[in-house]
Amino acid sequence: MLYWLTALSDGGDFFNLFRYITFRAGGAFMTALIFGFLFGKPLINVLRRKQGKGQPIRDDGPEGHFSKAGTPTMGGLLVVGALLTATLMWARWDNPFVWLVLFVTLAYGLIGFADDYAKVSKQTTAGVPGKLRLALGIMIAVTAALWAAAYHPVPLQNQLALPVFKDTLINLGIFYVPFSICVVVGAANAVNLTDGLDGLAIMPVMIAAGTLGVIAYAVGRVDFTEYLDVHYVPGTGEILIFCAALFGAGLGFLWYNAPPAAVFMGDTGSLALGGALGAIAIATKHELVLAIVGGLFVVEALSVIIQVLYFKRTGRRVFLMAPIHHHYEKKGWAEPQIVIRFWIISLILAMIGLATLKVR
Repeated sequence: MLYWLTALSDGGDFFNLFRYITFRAGGAFMTALIFGFLFGKPLINVLRRKQGKGQPIRDDGPEGHFSKAGTPTMGGLLVVGALLTATLMWARWDNPFVWLVLFVTLAYGLIGFADDYAKVSKQTTAGVPGKLRLALGIMIAVTAALWAAAYHPVPLQNQLALPVFKDTLINLGIFYVPFSICVVVGAANAVNLTDGLDGLAIMPVMIAAGTLGVIAYAVGRVDFTEYLDVHYVPGTGEILIFCAALFGAGLGFLWYNAPPAAVFMGDTGSLALGGALGAIAIATKHELVLAIVGGLFVVEALSVIIQVLYFKRTGRRVFLMAPIHHHYEKKGWAEPQIVIRFWIISLILAMIGLATLKVR
């Protein structure tokens, strides 16, 4: 919205700053951060009054989690609210990729809100039926895939770009939409599975978003793509503003979600943010890089899949408990120890993901 102030510029004054994506990204970051600090405590108070007993705690979960009973959930409302406000203020409204990512974020956020509401209102760990949630998620992902393809350059439509092997494109054809569904739905649910300890999910999401924001900015500039030898996707640079807003919103939320958490993100936040990462990946044609940058989420999801399949086949468990962060809890690791080490892993993976931009 503030981009419109460039109409007041003569080319060399303050208003000219609003032409620059980097300036507006900084503004989006600060706006989202301030939003989180201003509205975090009031929102937590409202959630605590409305929810009463807070998020239900699983009976079969780690014993240390019982002390968290009464903690309100739906803290994702703070993240999504800050993210939406900052993005709409600072991003260009004529950019289709910004609206694509916002659509996926809000749509998955609504699914998560319905799930959280069902759990809190009925005081049960069972929310929206899994099949319904999956069906809605697939519908959103199909829309996102077709939306992204419509605005990709013709040579890149329905193509899979490979990191490192940058001259190689794999034509997915009719399999592009199913592949994109796997990316978006997989990312949303993987982040959701990771959100099991105080502060565990939000920092890796911020790290992944920051990395993808840099990639989006580079992919959206023809001079950068020529130097880095990556595929040029006009318009994706504006996604940096969304990512900067997400980083600021995440920091604002982490202020209240750091151990011991005053509020849980809930499915409202985890599904929304995971879906956002998937949408950014398909918009920038960096789906496989997301698997590297978000490698922590991939491992968390795989640990659940492995546990379920192995148990059904043998009646035994590979992990003491899945997702894998609970396995380490069962082994006696302290919660902050798990969280910080997982943050470090996420940062390392982000560096590897960024390195793919320059590997020839």
